[in-house]
Amino acid sequence: MPDALGSVLAEPGLIWLAAAVFLAGLIYGFAGFGSALVFMPVGARILPPELAVAVFAITGIGSVFTMLPRTWPRADRPATVWMILAALASMPIGIVLLIRTDPVPLRWAICGLVALTLVAVVSGWKLRLGSGPVPRLTLGSAAGFVGGTTGLLGPVVILTTLASGDAADRMRANLSSFLTIVNVALLPMLWVGGALTGPVLWMGAVLLPVYMGGTLIGAALFRPGAERLYRRVAYLVVVGAVLLGLPLFD
Repeated sequence: MPDALGSVLAEPGLIWLAAAVFLAGLIYGFAGFGSALVFMPVGARILPPELAVAVFAITGIGSVFTMLPRTWPRADRPATVWMILAALASMPIGIVLLIRTDPVPLRWAICGLVALTLVAVVSGWKLRLGSGPVPRLTLGSAAGFVGGTTGLLGPVVILTTLASGDAADRMRANLSSFLTIVNVALLPMLWVGGALTGPVLWMGAVLLPVYMGGTLIGAALFRPGAERLYRRVAYLVVVGAVLLGLPLFD
């Protein structure tokens, strides 16, 4: 067994990371978003934030196989492509901040952003943008910067997508397609930044099938008519992740 793999399997927090990544996959499978909202508060408590982002980005490769074939055909592809291009342009700036910022403030920022997103979603607050390439480019740029800094690609996109008025399956397809593709694109940028070390790659490989299992189960559970139930379950899981991740309880 390689030494790096042995050290990963001996990591005391591995069981918590596995539980968090499974729940993240489950939520993502039936809601189409929310995986990072679940994983990052917990992951950044156990690992340095930049390594938590890298590990989660590796596990997110699974969504290319479990989610993207189902969601891409149903997505608004032109709008999604504009957002992806903008996110790719702004993510490197966020990654520089992720690598250079002290971990504790980053953890507070992650938990705070997750909590604010949850409050906004539960209260019904929505961010409305116009149609056309310019609003999509603006949205993608904001999501890429925030995602590069905290690993949370979804908050801005979630609030605008919920304001679109699309049916549940269309919103799920748009969100999931954007998040899956941009998450994979994050990996080479993290490698350039030095966050993809040997132990990180092994940890991501160990957690990848756990995440894929969660997304497959979540996708199988998805029923458009049960949207309210899915959201309530997701809200509770996100609240638990935020409470576990707060630096206050170290």
